[in-house]
Amino acid sequence: MLQLRVHIDPNSGFCFGVIYAIQMAEDILDEQGYLYCLGDIVHNDEEIQRLEKRGLRIIDHAQLKQLQNEHVLIRAHGEPPSTYQIALENNLNLIDASCPVVLKLQNRIKTSYDKKEKIFIYGKHGHAEVLGLLGQTNNDAVVFENVEELLQHELPANITLYSQTTKSTDNFYKIKNLLQTKGYQVNANDTICRQVSNRDQDLRKFAAKFDKIVFVSGTKSSNGKVLYQVCKDTNPNTYFISKVEDLQPEWFQSQESVGICGATSTPMWLMEEVQQALLAY
Repeated sequence: MLQLRVHIDPNSGFCFGVIYAIQMAEDILDEQGYLYCLGDIVHNDEEIQRLEKRGLRIIDHAQLKQLQNEHVLIRAHGEPPSTYQIALENNLNLIDASCPVVLKLQNRIKTSYDKKEKIFIYGKHGHAEVLGLLGQTNNDAVVFENVEELLQHELPANITLYSQTTKSTDNFYKIKNLLQTKGYQVNANDTICRQVSNRDQDLRKFAAKFDKIVFVSGTKSSNGKVLYQVCKDTNPNTYFISKVEDLQPEWFQSQESVGICGATSTPMWLMEEVQQALLAY
């Protein structure tokens, strides 16, 4: 027995937007036994498998167009206006679990677009949230993932800057400041979710306390990739896993302290399973 001392980060796990979406899904699954969900309800395969066993049916936009007279869950990432139009045409009952932070951002971008502002969105190409944001502008806004990509565009003198809710606050302000030093007028809208961004500092403190860190996240989670890197930068002895089976006993030595943490899309039950596996070593 290695007799590891294992602690779970109390600040890790689902953000309130994901908790809200999953609770809505579970309530309807309890009532009718099945529910369609447009896209992965959360970027975590283990949680999706748990919900699929309860009757959740994941569909894509092509399948949505074929669906009629059903209930469909809109996940926390939000959706573009075109999705609501399809629902109207197909008599679909949308259960809208869009995160309130995302909905507020969508409304702000729509207002900027209606004012004919030149909108640039700091975010990940193809990400579900970003597609919903683009939809507010008839796909006219420019999405960029880093400042190098942004500077490849022919930029207007006046720039309206937004951000995907889960991006780095520091990077957002670095981009804003760089544009201003180059002489652009920047209307910067800090729309980053503080529940997500504050985890950066919390994780640094947590990761520094332990000999080893096990970071639990789905491979599709953008937030997971960012927060894993935060842990790795703070504590080089950080290991990324998606499920209990990914654990390797040779990573650990007798009597070591181990911290378990995860992304905003990582369920607490999964981190608890990882803890139990480590305690059994």
